[in-house]
Amino acid sequence: MIQKRLSDSVADDIMSMIAIEKRFLPGDKLPNENDLSEELNISRTTLREAIRILVTNGMLEIRRGKGTFVKKDIDLSTMESFDFAADAKINARDLYEMRLIFEPEAAYYATIRASDAEIKRILGYGLQIEQKIQRNEDRTEVEQKFHQSIVKATHNKFMEKLMPVIYQAINKGVILSKKKELAILDTVNDHKMIMEFMRSRNPEGAKSAMKIHILHAMTELGIE
Repeated sequence: MIQKRLSDSVADDIMSMIAIEKRFLPGDKLPNENDLSEELNISRTTLREAIRILVTNGMLEIRRGKGTFVKKDIDLSTMESFDFAADAKINARDLYEMRLIFEPEAAYYATIRASDAEIKRILGYGLQIEQKIQRNEDRTEVEQKFHQSIVKATHNKFMEKLMPVIYQAINKGVILSKKKELAILDTVNDHKMIMEFMRSRNPEGAKSAMKIHILHAMTELGIE
């Protein structure tokens, strides 16, 4: 089990090199086994298992006698075929802890740094979420946009790069919490608090409101 988890972690690392760092592009060859295992500080056995995971998920291909390549037809804009967060129940605690560390601070800096147009965009997405809840419509996409627009308003490029790694956790939270009335009420109230603090340019308030929002989601998912 430990070996499997390590291999999954290494697969995540390699996928980050491809999808986030853009170190390897579609069609590129990966470094040889010795160099890559040394760089990642892992055994060649673990590296091979990680590569097998990525081959199975359609990210990499092994060309006999030539090496391992990023598949040419890979679509980096959609990560569904490779699961940073697919086994949500296993990884939910880690993902939501990451949100708890990351997003309240993002809300703080966004409240300080956002242009008036960016604040307006964030508030617009918040209103759309409330409307979708009232109409009992799926709000997954607009919820993503709400959180992503806050991160974008930090004007911190590294924060923007981190967001794609964790937004699948937001998806899972929305999908699971849609089922319960209390969670829906929490979502509406939490978003209103975040929006009001951002509108009034109160960074500490926005930070606290975002923390409460994520803690509500963690409670709903049974994450202590």
